[in-house]
Amino acid sequence: MGSGQFRSVNTFLLIICLFVIFVQQSSNALLLELSHNSKRSSESISSGCDIFQGSWSYDDTYPLYNASSCPFIEKPFDCQGNGRPDQLYLKFKWKPNRCELPQFNAPHFLRKFKGKKILFVGDSLSLNQWQSLTCMLHAALPQSNYNLQKKGNLSTFTFREYDVSLMLSRNAFLVDLVEENNRRILKLDSIQNGDAWRGYDVLIFNTWHWWLHKGRSRSWDYFQEGNKVYKDMDPLVAFEKGLKTWSRWVDSNVDPSKTQVLFQGISPTHYDGKEWDAPIAKSSCIGQTRPILAPEYPAGPPPPAAVVKKVLANMSTPVTLLDVTTLSQLRKDGHPSIYGDGPDSHEEKDCSHWCLPGVPDAWNELLYGILVRNGQLKRQLIH
Repeated sequence: MGSGQFRSVNTFLLIICLFVIFVQQSSNALLLELSHNSKRSSESISSGCDIFQGSWSYDDTYPLYNASSCPFIEKPFDCQGNGRPDQLYLKFKWKPNRCELPQFNAPHFLRKFKGKKILFVGDSLSLNQWQSLTCMLHAALPQSNYNLQKKGNLSTFTFREYDVSLMLSRNAFLVDLVEENNRRILKLDSIQNGDAWRGYDVLIFNTWHWWLHKGRSRSWDYFQEGNKVYKDMDPLVAFEKGLKTWSRWVDSNVDPSKTQVLFQGISPTHYDGKEWDAPIAKSSCIGQTRPILAPEYPAGPPPPAAVVKKVLANMSTPVTLLDVTTLSQLRKDGHPSIYGDGPDSHEEKDCSHWCLPGVPDAWNELLYGILVRNGQLKRQLIH
């Protein structure tokens, strides 16, 4: 073999050796990366998915129904029917950061709860959510016979084909409000009205907004705790006392093997534009047409949200928090504003309740994920 040929063979062997070393190092790097990816994936799965952390995303397939297809909708919630001219607010879907919510499936929901009773207990925000759920179900199954009855403070919506009852008990405080000696007394440590909540398969509670009423809008004259009567009390302090009474009732009266309990988180208002850094002084929800496309609300959560979490954390009975506060804070555009149905509604503003279709539909998509598709949520984690 000549010297030229020898050099060529050596060069070829050197190239082969370098190639083998390169492949081996690349393989090691790839295995290391796969190991890291597997670890990250495992951590994601073990840490779960917080469906209440996310953002609002434009979705042209929304809304899930039209108010005109919901013949029993309360007029104050029918913003389009009341003349609201914009429609962009109807086109946003709540998207959690690390998982996909399952698509709301009305037949599946009703089959899951065939023969069962679901009771919402609370103020007009409970009415907002209950009405949203009944509209979502009816719009998806317009041929399914339903029956709607109202008796006193109890409304019952029944899908006869499935024998499913969705009920609403209007109760603004959860604790007892009684009249004694011509005085309206809010009893912070009494909850005798809780007898009406027995025997249900799902209970969804809510309270807060009425605790803030002042002057003539107050529905009570005095607070009472034990034998002590108070003319005034800090609303947040009174709220916590009342909520602790409710928590003791749940712990003493609910069998978690038979009844699932949820608490609807604090629904925010949008009367003060300073909360979301509005550029115009004295801004409110009036004229708002877009959500806040950010993960957090500039003003942070309202104080009662922390009270709810503290009380629930100290309960012995499992209670699921439907934590809609932050996601709803981002929807300054979702209120009836001047398109409600109160007296002189175009001169007054409602920045407390929600248009339907609208934000409460997202609450019920989350409710569906919790009640019906919880296992699927875990399987759909985004790694």
